[in-house]
Amino acid sequence: QVQVVESGGGLVQAGGSLRLSCTASGLTFDRTALAWFRQAPGKEREGVSYINKNGATTYYADSVKGRFTISRDNAKNTLYLQMNSLKPEDTAMYYCAAAWYGGNWDAGNYNYWGQGTQVTVSS
Repeated sequence: QVQVVESGGGLVQAGGSLRLSCTASGLTFDRTALAWFRQAPGKEREGVSYINKNGATTYYADSVKGRFTISRDNAKNTLYLQMNSLKPEDTAMYYCAAAWYGGNWDAGNYNYWGQGTQVTVSS
């Protein structure tokens, strides 16, 4: 049984930092592309960042480029998202997702999802 679990969310002031983590079990971690998506109340889910299977290639949404860094540790079956210079508009539920056939911005491409971790940025 595949389990994907996010952690690290919380309440932070604008300009602050958070580091999200996502652990996955029950799958061959180093054979999956991974991504972070987020969804704010009343808005559609959007892709934040994704990373290929060996971590060599990363992609970022324009809204987070230069502030967020995605990384993975395949030995620990863990995905990370370092978020710096946080803004109130980053407030959302953040989801980790895993895909067998390569990452992209299409949420439908992802086979497994976590339950999410809430990030709230106060102004």
